[in-house]
Amino acid sequence: MSEKLQKVLARAGHGSRREMEALITAGRVSVDGKAATLGDRVEVNAVIRVDGHQIKTRAAEEQICRVLAYHKPEGEMCTRHDPEGRPTVFDRLPKMDGARWIAVGRLDVNTSGLLLFTTDGELANRLMHPSHQVEREYAVRVFGEITEAMLQRLRKGVQLEDGLARFNKIKAAGGEGLNQWFNVTLTEGRNREVRRLWESQEVQVSRLMRVRYGDVTLDRGIPRGGWKELKLQEVNYLRGLVHMNYETESKVDLQQEGKSTRHKQAAQIRRAVKRHKELQGQEPRARTASARRKPTSSTRNSGTGSK
Repeated sequence: MSEKLQKVLARAGHGSRREMEALITAGRVSVDGKAATLGDRVEVNAVIRVDGHQIKTRAAEEQICRVLAYHKPEGEMCTRHDPEGRPTVFDRLPKMDGARWIAVGRLDVNTSGLLLFTTDGELANRLMHPSHQVEREYAVRVFGEITEAMLQRLRKGVQLEDGLARFNKIKAAGGEGLNQWFNVTLTEGRNREVRRLWESQEVQVSRLMRVRYGDVTLDRGIPRGGWKELKLQEVNYLRGLVHMNYETESKVDLQQEGKSTRHKQAAQIRRAVKRHKELQGQEPRARTASARRKPTSSTRNSGTGSK
């Protein structure tokens, strides 16, 4: 049975379905030796290459869907490679064989909080797609005088440059003077949408953190720069949310998870957090120069070279 090419590529862990469509359009994908075009369907035994490299494809039933909840710090870019050498959200994720992590949406460089990653490109695509109306919640600190009229406008809808936008819910969360905290929810992932909505009311966002995606909340036990792999029940909640079949296996099995496994993961997270702090302590110019420098054996061992 044939499937759409971009769906097969996404499931193989090469990116979201949207990213795979861009690769196909750019002429970087071939099927059985011929340049692929958008809309192509492929059989299970097709030979698929991306940039000339043959990829290993998997049938849907062979793939184990994995999901990470990552606590993104401010200052990290939501990209695999940053031309200016800044840290990215992919730098410290656990390494895998035969798959790669795909970010479910993006967060602005100055936004922190919950960012989901998955190995299933189809799941990532559906969670991001506005048709599924997956709710995101943010804790936001704004500077300026907030009136009830402003809040009503933000609930009703504000015309931005890319169309009408609004918050589904706005809840006051304390603060002092002109610095006020609010929890806001929406069901879209437009670029800088939360910031632009508040800025439309002539107030400034001084802190922004995503605290929830659907019913998956940011675990207070995850340090900035740390992560937690979701259990089978949580993975299946996300899959059910976007009308996908449930998984029957998981890499996280509480009955088999011993102290050594937990200690290993905790050590990985501690190293990742420590590396983030070290990078944050460097001068931006020095960090950029280090990232652009060709890595030597010493830079690879110290963890400061480019990836």
